[in-house]
Amino acid sequence: MLIAFNKPYNVLSQFTDEQGHATLADYIDIPDIYAAGRLDADSEGLLLLTNDGKLQQRISDPAHKLRKSYWVQVEGIPDRKALWALRRGVEIQGKKTLPADVQLIDEPDIWPRNPPIRERKHIPTCWLKLTITEGRNRQIRRMTAAVGHPTLRLIRVAIGPVTLNGLKPGQYKEVDRFDL
Repeated sequence: MLIAFNKPYNVLSQFTDEQGHATLADYIDIPDIYAAGRLDADSEGLLLLTNDGKLQQRISDPAHKLRKSYWVQVEGIPDRKALWALRRGVEIQGKKTLPADVQLIDEPDIWPRNPPIRERKHIPTCWLKLTITEGRNRQIRRMTAAVGHPTLRLIRVAIGPVTLNGLKPGQYKEVDRFDL
């Protein structure tokens, strides 16, 4: 079984938490299913879950280079130099990232975030579509910060061929595991 879930903002990518945070258990009532990878609490979007350990390993293991695409709202408007740096790979935590596919996009038609991002009167924001094959801790946020454009909102929209495909935050659906 493979489940595509649209993880809302401020929800942990796990089923239990002693601190009282919202978890996957607040949205998904399927026994013996586990997240294949994770999204930080302050990130939103596609999370895959499965009851198949081998499939979970394949999705999570960076050796398989499964492409992950994100819509990223950043502070400021990246110039060609910043975009080129992301496309080449940037150094984060003492190690260079693999090259990313990145492009400026129009603001996507998405749900409002609660709470909304912080807006500054005199600093514009813009949206990027960024695709990577790695999955280091807070990688996208560190990459955009490294080129001078901190991430304000981060939404994963695809893992390999599986997309959010109209799922609203908190919704999930079963997808064909053979797509991966």
